[in-house]
Amino acid sequence: MKLIKLDAIDSTNEFLKGLSNKQEVQNFTVVTAETQLKGKGQMGAKWDSESGKNLIMSVLVSSFLFEIEDVFNLNVVVSLAVINVLESYNIPELSIKWPNDIMSANKKIGGILIENSIKGDGTITSVVGLGLNINQIQFENLPRASSLAVICNSNFDKEEILFKIVTKLEEMVPLYNEKAVSIWEDYSEKLFKIGVPTAFSDENNQNFMGIISGVSSIGKLKIQLEDDSTCEYNLKEVQMLY
Repeated sequence: MKLIKLDAIDSTNEFLKGLSNKQEVQNFTVVTAETQLKGKGQMGAKWDSESGKNLIMSVLVSSFLFEIEDVFNLNVVVSLAVINVLESYNIPELSIKWPNDIMSANKKIGGILIENSIKGDGTITSVVGLGLNINQIQFENLPRASSLAVICNSNFDKEEILFKIVTKLEEMVPLYNEKAVSIWEDYSEKLFKIGVPTAFSDENNQNFMGIISGVSSIGKLKIQLEDDSTCEYNLKEVQMLY
C-alpha cells in the first residue's frame, strides 16, 4: 500500500478525493493526518479529534463496487475489518452501531464515512474515511465517546493499528464475492442492540419501541415494531435512544 502522511489537513477524505480526481491513484492508497481541521461524519456532522492522539485515515478502494445499489456492501466490509482488528487487541464488547459507528459497550470509539464517486466510464471509486479514538483521554461534552486508552488503561501504537486495518481490508475486499453471505451474517451479529428491545425516535420526533432485526441489502435498518411488523429506515429517519 502507498501511505501519505500529513501533519494537518482540512479532511483526509477531501485530500484523497482531490488526488484521485487529478491522477491515477493506486488501490488502497492511504492518507493519514495528525490533525484534521474539518473532519466529517455522516450527513455533514463534524468529527472532532485531539491532535496527535487518534487514528485519522482515508483509504481509496477501487474495483469493488460496480452497481450503485451495492454501495452498503463496502460499509459492511470496512466495519468488520475494523472490528476484527480491534478484537485482536482484546477491546471489550465491540459492536457496530448502524450504519457504521464502532462501539465498545455503550461508548463510541470510532466512526466511518464512505464517499463514492462514479467515473465517466461508470466505475465507482470509494474513499473510506475512518476516525478511531486511540489515545485521547478527555472528551469534553461528549458523554458517549471513549477511546482504546480509556477503556484499556493503556496507550496504543496508532500506526500499527492502521497497518493492520488496511491489511485486513486488502484481505477481505477481494474475497467479498465468494464470502458475501457469511460476511453479512457476521455484520448482523455485530450490530449494536440487535435483538434487544430499544427506544427509538423517528424523523417526526415520535418515540417508539422496537427491536433491531438486521440491515437490508441497500443499508436500511430493519426494526421490528410492537405489532410484529417490520419497518426499514434510512439514515436520519430514525435515531436510537440509549
